[in-house]
Formats: sequence, structure tokens, C-alpha cells
Amino acid sequence: MSATQTERLNFSSVKNKPDYPDFLDIQIKSFQDFFQLETKSEERGQEGLYKTFLENFPITDTRNQFVLEFLDYFVDPPRYSIQECIERGLTYSVPLKARLKLYCTDAEHEDFETIVQDVYLGTIPYMTPSGTFCVNGAERVVVSQLHRSPGVFFGQSFHANGTKLYSARVIPFKGSWIEFATDINSVMYAYIDRKKKLPVTTLFRAIGFERDKDILEIFDLAEEVKASKTGLKKYIGRKLAARVLKTWHEDFVDEDTGEVVSIERNEIILDRDTVLEKEHIDEIIDSGSKTVLLHKEENQLADYAIIHNTLQKDPTNSEKEAVEHIYRQLRNAEPPDEETARGIIHKLFFSDQRYNLGEVGRYRMNKKLGLDIAMDKQVLTKEDIITIVKYLIELINSKAEIDDIDHLSNRRVRTVGEQLSQQFGVGLARMARTIRERMNVRDNEVFTPIDLINAKTLSSVINSFFGTNQLSQFMDQTNPLAEITHKRRLSALGPGGLSRERAGFEVRDVHYTHYGRLCPIETPEGPNIGLISSLSVYAKVNNLGFIETPYRKVNEGKIDFKNEAIYLSAEEEEDMHIAQANIPLTEDGVIDTDKVIARMEGDFPLVDPVTLNYADVAPNQIASISASLIPFLEHDDANRALMGSNMMRQAVPLLIADSPIVGTGLERQVASDSRVLINAEGDGLVEYVDANEITIKYDRTENERMVSFDSDSKTYQLVKFRKTNQGTSINLKPIVSKGDRVKKGQVLCQGYATEKGELALGRNMKVAFMPWKGYNFEDAIVISERVVREDIFTSIHIDEYSLEVRDTKLGNEELTNDIPNVSEEATKDLDEYGMIRIGAEVKPGDILIGKITPKGESDPTPEEKLLRAIFGDKAGDVKDASLKASPSLNGVVIDKKLFARAVKDKRKRAKDKEDIAELEAKYESKFVALQDKLVEKLFTIVGGKTAQGISNDLGEIVFPKGKKFTLKMLNSVDDYTHLTGGTWTTDDETNALVADLMHNYKIKENDLQGNLRREKFTISVGDELPSGILKLAKVYIAKKRKLKVGDKMAGRHGNKGIVARIVREEDMPFLEDGTPVDIVLNPLGVPSRMNIGQIYETVLGWAGQKLGRKFATPIFDGAVIDQINEYTDEAGIPRYGHTYLFDGGTGKRFDQPATVGVIYMLKLGHMVDDKMHARSIGPYSLITQQPLGGKAQFGGQRFGEMEVWALEAYGASSTLREILTVKSDDVIGRAKTYEAIVKGETMPEPGLPESFNVLMHELKGLGLDIRLEE
Repeated sequence: MSATQTERLNFSSVKNKPDYPDFLDIQIKSFQDFFQLETKSEERGQEGLYKTFLENFPITDTRNQFVLEFLDYFVDPPRYSIQECIERGLTYSVPLKARLKLYCTDAEHEDFETIVQDVYLGTIPYMTPSGTFCVNGAERVVVSQLHRSPGVFFGQSFHANGTKLYSARVIPFKGSWIEFATDINSVMYAYIDRKKKLPVTTLFRAIGFERDKDILEIFDLAEEVKASKTGLKKYIGRKLAARVLKTWHEDFVDEDTGEVVSIERNEIILDRDTVLEKEHIDEIIDSGSKTVLLHKEENQLADYAIIHNTLQKDPTNSEKEAVEHIYRQLRNAEPPDEETARGIIHKLFFSDQRYNLGEVGRYRMNKKLGLDIAMDKQVLTKEDIITIVKYLIELINSKAEIDDIDHLSNRRVRTVGEQLSQQFGVGLARMARTIRERMNVRDNEVFTPIDLINAKTLSSVINSFFGTNQLSQFMDQTNPLAEITHKRRLSALGPGGLSRERAGFEVRDVHYTHYGRLCPIETPEGPNIGLISSLSVYAKVNNLGFIETPYRKVNEGKIDFKNEAIYLSAEEEEDMHIAQANIPLTEDGVIDTDKVIARMEGDFPLVDPVTLNYADVAPNQIASISASLIPFLEHDDANRALMGSNMMRQAVPLLIADSPIVGTGLERQVASDSRVLINAEGDGLVEYVDANEITIKYDRTENERMVSFDSDSKTYQLVKFRKTNQGTSINLKPIVSKGDRVKKGQVLCQGYATEKGELALGRNMKVAFMPWKGYNFEDAIVISERVVREDIFTSIHIDEYSLEVRDTKLGNEELTNDIPNVSEEATKDLDEYGMIRIGAEVKPGDILIGKITPKGESDPTPEEKLLRAIFGDKAGDVKDASLKASPSLNGVVIDKKLFARAVKDKRKRAKDKEDIAELEAKYESKFVALQDKLVEKLFTIVGGKTAQGISNDLGEIVFPKGKKFTLKMLNSVDDYTHLTGGTWTTDDETNALVADLMHNYKIKENDLQGNLRREKFTISVGDELPSGILKLAKVYIAKKRKLKVGDKMAGRHGNKGIVARIVREEDMPFLEDGTPVDIVLNPLGVPSRMNIGQIYETVLGWAGQKLGRKFATPIFDGAVIDQINEYTDEAGIPRYGHTYLFDGGTGKRFDQPATVGVIYMLKLGHMVDDKMHARSIGPYSLITQQPLGGKAQFGGQRFGEMEVWALEAYGASSTLREILTVKSDDVIGRAKTYEAIVKGETMPEPGLPESFNVLMHELKGLGLDIRLEE
């Protein structure tokens, strides 16, 4: 067993489980697909940022003279590291630049040259390697959103009179919604944007089905007959399907223009559904109609009655009338002309600019309606509209089914990348508007792309997204599990999602399609239940945003283990029979039973193995990471499992981490995928180790060395006592030694709730389930003093205190240890900048950072300023504005930081100039050396080979085709970063090597440029701080928290409680061999809660402790009672943990045996130190003058309505009067009482409470003249 790895004995019976996908893929892959930085620019796919640019460019001015075209984008390295950003309160971001080309298409401006420029578009927050964003110094997570997929949805509702109404709703990615719905009179209407309604047939006319005949032909409802006397006689008694119209033209003179205008007029001769009589025939012939439409005589008519009803309601008879009618409905105004009217429908649904179903919408539409329209056709088509109406009619006639809106094929995930794309779209569209305006203004002068672009536009949109969007959340960083779960969370809330109030029961409920996709267990308790869920362990999000889960193919009753597992979305899984993962199999994978219980949609039929299509890959594929970490979850009630998985995220990392004896086998994967620890990037040798760093020399191939500019060794810095978002601490320690060989992915350190590369949230404790003197009543917990003495549940918490030095009107504030009217004793630990020394013990009220700020009623006069400059400030002109320790703060200063802007004076500027010149010279030599290295490597690869024509980004040939590469030729290029087009040689392998080399060179060159910029910035500006702040001082204080009475603890099965008593070790119940237990839990907490998993864990844990082994018992596939008994027998401990205990106080044996064993307990983040609070005097609310509430405001307890009744009941009138006046909001009485107490006088009479004045003012505000008269 290696020293850096824990071996676990695994009880799993299911073999051939596939590897888990990377748990952070949903964040990291989505962001990589969005930025596509790893991809060479010519290979970038049409997605993410690249797609957003292509959608908004090229931009032309209104006269189509100038064109601004987009060529490529790239980013520079971040100015500060992630840690520096956190310390300074900055955003970890990259400057985004776009290569734009501006040219002129107009012959008049022939002197206008084409310009290609790299334009700065602003800084964009960049994802850290662990899937977070650092915004304004705080780590944030962008949570993925589960929303309704674009496409068409068919639903039904009930009218008040019980009639079923059907509807079809088309939801696009962007653009207007259109809904087709029936009413109680069996007429079908189209609703545009949920407000304007028009008969469907009007819409049909507007999109090109002008006459009744065209509409009836769509549904094959009419028979066309020639209008002749003899012909029509045969059809007497049949109903007309369409109106018979008499059409003529009238000329009249337009009064405004004097033109003669012709207008078409219609007169209805016979209406629809008229029964054809003999006398009608002449009227039809006189009207000039060539043909007549009659109803077909088939029974199909009943199905399509709705179309006839709708035609009856249709007020229009032609396309022109239809588009004008629609225009009037939508705009509430008369159309100016026919073209405008026609344009409105086109713009709404058929224009790429205004309407977009998205790839997903088109895919869902084609699937649902059985269409075969190209995926890039992302607007509505006539075919779509017709098919939707036909499907809706089938629905009305019970020939089709309505959609289940909660089915996961109708809900999709919007990951980080997609949310960012949307924000970029908004930002670029705004930018495009300003670019157009600027182009129009700058018609005659010469201008460049830089002149057109305002970089703030994009940045402001992106920053507001990260700062204020509901889905950009402050990361839960209590422990690694909390981090990884937060990143894998899916929320149905947020912009474009549901709201808590509107979400009913169905949306929140578990749906059968959640199987293997969303965890049925892990969701918050409270108002968000079911709206926020977690991705299951094997689940992936496909490129359309649907969640997929893996299955093994089953062929003729044999499971296919040879091929990779197949990922299916909820839609692909419909109608499939799927077996469980743990069905009995023979050696070669044939199912070994006659009948199998399978899953089929929401049902569990018993089927023959031959009927099966797929099988699950693992029993835990249903659950999320947290739920998969609970051993024996199968024996726990779901409600308790929910609490257990939620509470594991609140466990604070302990001083000494200890991985569980009884785990589930997932602990290692969670720790490595959380990116908290350092993993080896390849095979190699440990060269150097100390508490702060580890250096590893990696094994590399000749080709890898050839294309790389880095050395084989890499040094990793270990994190020491870093504060997390929740105030817990990250402190990593190495677990490898010098000279060790490491394998790729091996963990090199431990700490922050991990041990030997496994998640270790709590400690293994010897437990007894028994009552103990009533101290463990109602879930309370009795703990042994040994636990406190040996720091078993001690954790370190770090608080950060900061103070800003600003430039005020009265002069600058100053950090100093010379504070007026403060004793030397109070400032003894402060340095010359007023900052407390590292290592100082802090008690409440201590000065942490000394600061003085100028005070004065008015600005000093010039004379005073002069005198002050000569003789120094008078002490009376400054006031103490120091940062003092809050009442409950006790700890040790572990770090302090001071950031300051560079002060500008003449001497400093001259010095800066020199320093920058020196720096540039130093970097110039680095650039030259880097290019020499590149040329040398290039010559090794392509020397003597024939060039195939290489050009730069301006299209100029650099290496002509047919020339052989020589060293001189390679050295002649000034800048290799601009070589973009062409191929180097005829050999593909060589070209691939060169491409990798150039890619690495550009990255290295970019890094050097970034370092140069950073160092220049440091010299010229100093530390980057938010505006108006001259200095920023930070002090970090660590608190060592031992376990106390009042702390909350929990096991992994939802068994939570509060520490009620810490008992001396000798008083604890002990075993026969004299071993006292560490913790006593109440046995009554088990039966009613139905979380028996904790008992299984307790018994197996004791066996493991005795045998010195650790176990993995995967959920739904773990140890069974017989296996547990085997190990308890081997360990020589009683089965089921039933053993007699002895009373520590008397030494006598207890009457009944109790369950004893080893349970894994966690200390949760709800610690009594954070909650205990008392107030004597403190702040008051401004208006009511009553004391504030809550610990954060240093508030008091509210004496509420019911408490007043209690005192009234006891007749304690004087106490009550005191509470309601001088102790609360009688301002004058307060001051007098204080004075009386200080001077030892009798208490004054209380005055008028301020709340009475508030009531008076409220009444005056209502217009009542109210006065108090003596």
C-alpha cells in the first residue's frame, strides 16, 4: 500500500463500471467551448464567442460605403494571478482583443486604405482552473440553468364549463411567441406574443394561402366544381365549402395627388355552408366565378370541422386584407401601405434578424412534427405552421398526446458558456449600434477601427452579469464537496426561468426522466425544494443542452461490455426497456434469469431478457456526488438522506483530517476533481519537497521537448492558511518525499478536508447508542472530554479585516501608530503603518489597524495649510478612525498586507522612466532569446525541406513556395506571431509539429508580453486599487475553534444534533475492556427517522477499526448484513454491535446491551461562537429609535407583543414600563437614566417613547391634524 494512497476493500458486486466523467466538466468544458482559446483560430467551431462575433459582424454604415469586418479574436494573459486578485479585491480577467479589418466599398473614397488593427474590447472575467470566477476579490460560480427548451409544445386546459381547450405554443430562442389555441366554440386562433388574437385562417392567408380554396386544399377538405349550369345541377343539395364572391374594380380620384386609383371591391353572393339550391346557380354564374368549392362527402369532415368554423369567423377574403387585418391587430393603427403590412409578419417570424429558434428549437421542432427541415433554417417556415395546426387538430380528435412539460426532453441546461454568449450578444449588439453611428458621423475623414470602438460597452454588460445576475453566485467554499456541488448545481430560477411563487408542485417533483440525470435526493429544504437540483454522477450535458446518462447496450439478452457505454438523452430513452445494473449475469455478460424487472418510461414491467434494449452502468448512477458519498444510503429514508447530503456540504475542515473507515469509494474522485489538491501532470520524479513547494521532473518524449519552450521540471506552490469564502482555512501539506516516482494524476499533498487524496470531512468516533442521564434528549449529543483535549474536532477559521485609506475633502487619511488619546499599551503591537504585528494575540477591542482621519467643520484656509505644512498637524485636527476587534473576536494575527498606489512627484517620475527603460531592455533580450530558440527548433524540424508557401495575416508571402528552408531565411522574419496562412512542408507529421511549436511560441510570447505589461504597471501605477482609494490594509486573524457545548454536529445520514454536554473521560460509559466511548447518541433518534444506514455504518466501522482496514460500500451495491457479520466475527466483536456498557460514574454494568461501534461524525458550520451574543448598550434605529436586531448589527433582543402580555399577566407594571421606555425608545429618558445610574441617583420618570411620535407623524401624513395636549 503506497504511503500516499488509502486502499479500500470494495463490496461492490457490479463489475465493469465505466470511469466517472470529470465532475467539473459542466463548467470547464462549457467555458472552453465558449472561448475556444485552445483551438487554432482557423479551426474554431461556430459556437460561443466566435459565433457571437460572426452574428454581429460585418458592420456597415447606412450608406453601405464602409465595412468593418471581424477576422479573429485573442486574449492577453491576466495582469494578476488569481491569489493576487483575491488579496487586492480585483477581478481575475483577460483583456479581449479583436483583429478587425476596415475597408471602403465606395469608389469616391479611393484614397481610403484597408486597415487591419487589433482593437481592445475590454477585460473579460476568466474562469480559474477550478471552474470559478474571481470577481472583485470574491470567488463566484455561475450556476447552470434548467429552462424550457425552445420548440413547439402542445398542451391542454379546461374552460370553466368543462370544455377541453387545446393549444400549441412555439417558443423561440429569440423573437415573438406564437400560440395556436382553440376556444369553446371550436374555432382556432393564433395568439402573437400572448396578446393579439386572430383566426388561424387569417394567418394562413397572410403567409400565402390566399383563397379559401388554398386553405381547404391544405387539409384536403373541398372538391372543386366548374361553374356551369349543367355542371352545378348535379350538386344541388351539397354544401358550399367557400364563399362565392363577386369581384369588381372601382376607379376614383385621390384628392391629395389628383391620381386615378383603382380599388378592388368584393360582394358576398353566397356564404359558406349554404346548401346549393336551383335558384343559386344563376347567381353563381352572374358573379363571374369560374369554379365553386363544395364540401367533400367523406366522414373525415367531422375531424376538420374546426377549420370550417374558423373560416366562418375569418373577417378577411384575400392576402391583402389578411396582412392589413394583422397589422391593425398588432399595431392598433392603419397600415401606411401594403408593403409595410406584409413586412410585419415577415419580420415577426421569417426574418433571421428578429426570430431565431436556435439549433435546439429546430431539432425539437423536426423531431416533434416529423419534419426534415435543414438544421441551419432557424426561422419558422410555412410547413412548420401547417404541420402544427394539423397536429393540433389530431390532438383535438384524440389522435395525438399532449406534451409533458416536466419531461427532460422539454427542459434543457444553459451552461456558463451559453449564458456568457448571450451576454456577449447583448454587449456586441450595443457596440455595433455605436459603431454604426460613429461610421455615419465620420463620413469624410480618415478613421481606423480603434476610433469606432468603445471598450466600456462590452465590459459593463459582462461585469453587471457577474455582479448582479441571480445565477452568478458567491461560491459555497466550506469544504471541497461544497465547492464541487455548487459548480454542478442546476437551477430552474433566474432570468428566463421560473420564480419561486409561480412554481407549482409538478415542476418541483421527481420525474422518471431524472433517472441518471438529476439527483432525486439532493435538493434544498424550504422554498427552493425541487427547483435547485444536482447533476447525477455519470450525467453529461450534450451540445444541444440536454442531459444524457450512460447505458450499456443489450443485444439478445447479452450486455455489451466491449464497447464504450452509450449516452442517451431523455428523448432517446423513450420506449426503451432498461435493466438495472445489478442483475445476475454469467461470466460473458449474458443475463442469468428468466424474467427481469426493467424500467420503461415511468413503469416497471417484468420482461424477458431478450426484450431489453439497455442496462444501467452502475447502481449509483441515479444519485449526485453528495448522495453517493453516504454509505448504506439504501437503508435510509429519503428525507433523511436529503438532509445528510445537504449537511455534508456544511462540514468544516478539521485540523487533523481523517478519511472515513466506511466510505463509498467515491471519496478519491471528489478530492481530485475538486482541483483543491495538486495532482501530478504526468509520470516523473520528485526533485524537491518542503512545506511550501514541491518540484517534479517530468518524463517527456523527444517530440514533446522539441515543441515546448519550458524545462522538464515544474515547481508547485502549496497553499498555506488561505481564507475561503466561508472563513474556513485551506492549508496543504506534502505527502510525497524527495526521490519518489509519481504517476500521472497522483495526489501530491493533503489538507482542507482531504487525507491521502480522499475526501475527509469529519472524524471516526467510538459511539454508543444509549440515553445518558437525559443529556442526549431530543437529538442532543454527549461528547467525551478527550475529543476536545486531543483536538479531534478542532478547526481553524480565518477572518479578514480590511481598512481603506481615502482622499477626503479635508486632506488625506493616514495609517499610523500615533493615534490621539490612545494609550501606549493599546498601540504596542502596531508597526509604523499602524498595522498589528504578525503573531499578536487579539482580544475584543484591540486596535488592528491604526488610522487617523482629518476632522474639521470647514476647509482649512491657505494660511492654515501653510502653517500646518511648516509646523506639522495639530493633534486636535485628526480623529481616531482605527479598526478595532469586534466583541467576540479572539485569535492570532497570521498575515497582513498593505497595498498602495504609487505616489507621483518629479523625482519619482524620472526614476520610473529609468526603471521602465531598463525593464524594456531586459525584456527585449528575452524576446530575442525566445525567437532564436524558435528559429533553432524550426530549423531542426524543417531545415532543408521545401516550403509550400507561408503568408502573414496581411496576405503577404513570407516563405515563397518551392524555396528550401535555410537558417538565414528563417532568421529573416521579424515577427513570427503574424504568420497565419499556408502550409510549411508536404509532410503532414512535420506540419503538425510546426503547428504545435508555433502555437506554444505564441502562448510563450504572449506570456512575456503580459509580464512586461504587469511589471511596467507596477512601476508606474503601483498596486491597482478601486478608484478613490489610496491604500488598502488587510489583516488576517486565525481562530482555533475547539468543540464546544452548543456546536452542531451530524453524521452522514441526516442524524444531526447539538453538543449538550462535554463529559470527563472517566465518566463516559466504557466497554468491558475499559475503553470509554467518545460520543453518546440517543437511540430514539433512529427508529422514527428510519435512517438505519447509520447502524450499519457503526457496526462495520468498528470491525474496520479493529482490523485496521477501510471499506468502500457503494450505494445500492454495498455490503449486506452477512458480509458485515463476517468482518465483525473476524474482528472478534459482537454482531450488530450489541454489547454491554459500564457506567463511568459507578463502574456498574448497564442493564441492557447497547449498539456500539465507530461512526463518522462531522462538525457543521453552525458554531456557537458565531451565534452567542449579548448587548448592554449599542446602536439604535434612526426613525423608531429602538435598538437594532441581530448579532451583525450588535443588536438587542426584541421584547415583542407576546412578551408584553406575559409581564402584564404577572402585573409587573414598573418593569414593563422600563422595558418599553428607557430601555428602548425614550431618547431623553435613556440619557437621564444613564446619568442617574452613573451618579447613583434615583431613577427619573420615563418620558414619551419615540414610537409614539412615529405614530403621530404617520397620522399627520394621512392628513389628520393631531396634537398632544397636556
